[in-house]
Amino acid sequence: MPLTSYFEEIKVWTEETLHRLVPHAHTHPARLHEAMRYSLFAGGKRLRPMLAAAACDAVGGNRDTVAPFAAALEMIHTYTLIHDDLPALDDDELRRGRPTCHVRFDEATAILAGDGLLTMAAQFLTKADLYPGVDPAVLLRVATETLFAIGSQGTIGGQVVDIEMENKAPDLAALEYIHTHKTGTLIVASVRGGALLAGSDDDRLEALTEYARAIGLAFQIVDDILDETGDAAALGKTPGVDKALGKLTYPAAIGMDESKKLAARLADRAIGSLAPFGATGSRLADIARYIVARSF
Repeated sequence: MPLTSYFEEIKVWTEETLHRLVPHAHTHPARLHEAMRYSLFAGGKRLRPMLAAAACDAVGGNRDTVAPFAAALEMIHTYTLIHDDLPALDDDELRRGRPTCHVRFDEATAILAGDGLLTMAAQFLTKADLYPGVDPAVLLRVATETLFAIGSQGTIGGQVVDIEMENKAPDLAALEYIHTHKTGTLIVASVRGGALLAGSDDDRLEALTEYARAIGLAFQIVDDILDETGDAAALGKTPGVDKALGKLTYPAAIGMDESKKLAARLADRAIGSLAPFGATGSRLADIARYIVARSF
């Protein structure tokens, strides 16, 4: 199956689960649920659910077992986008090709829509009856790892350091911290969670963790590149925001060419870590290649 077909398959699989789990837009309070669904169903590749599904496939699991987890990942990711676009942070007006949540509704509703998606995701991470046949201890481990990944020592911590480093001199240690936490930790949790729910052993889990760490950093480096080289139509968001805000990025720190080379080396490292899986790791390898091919 071509990768584009696989993307579409996972997108449909994810959105069917989201439609089933997330309250309809008319559910009281309707404005809140409309805003949540507006951002949740605005498009996107559904990369994190795809990584969870591909990790599950790699260890021979049943993909339906990870469907609620994959949906929760997309809720979490969407919450981060809603809040990232707010005037207090990036103050962006375009996301996935249409007005951001606070522009379409208002700032207060956008904040609460993000909060609603985050807390709903936590609910679906821990609702045991959504995961028949899964050991409750495994489910608790997945939920704990995922929630830690987006907390003060994960995504939120990375966001804080990102703000602190605006208009500062390049600092590679700080830059790597920002990218591996703001973006990378949720990607690692996506891969690990998909594998754990599918019954992965420790050796395969460690190999998948190395894969996820490499692509998580590569993904954000490419995002840095695209912010400088992409256009709104292709990106679905306003380009040039990072530079305008004085963000610490890889092109600013090491140059465009070196950034591209580093992203490519990280993709190679990720693919190399999949050697123990043979053919069953092919989709994960394809995703790594896709991540760096988005711009060059």
